[in-house]
Amino acid sequence: MSPLFLLDLLALLLFAGVGLLSHGQAVSAGGLARNVLPVLFVWLLLSPFLGTYRRPTWANLLLTWAIALPAGLWLRQMVFGGAFGTGFFVFLAVAMGFSLLFLLLLRGLAKLLRLW
Repeated sequence: MSPLFLLDLLALLLFAGVGLLSHGQAVSAGGLARNVLPVLFVWLLLSPFLGTYRRPTWANLLLTWAIALPAGLWLRQMVFGGAFGTGFFVFLAVAMGFSLLFLLLLRGLAKLLRLW
């Protein structure tokens, strides 16, 4: 398993954990799974085709993120029966920004530590 994948997974888990806390919910395995698994499912489907870990570049990371995050959040909304009104699109915009922040911070740390 790629060390970069593990960093990306950690970034997504941290993002989900902060999201749970910011909404007054406890960080639990169930809460993290509910919020991360749909995104991770799409991420893992896409990453072999996009070369996310085979040819790790900033561009591949951004492309994977730009497709997997909205698709994963859409899937999560479908599975849990959420509405697709204005609230979803506000959530999507916030989630895109903060998830990218976590991904870039951890990938940047990996670059500094020469793990990548």
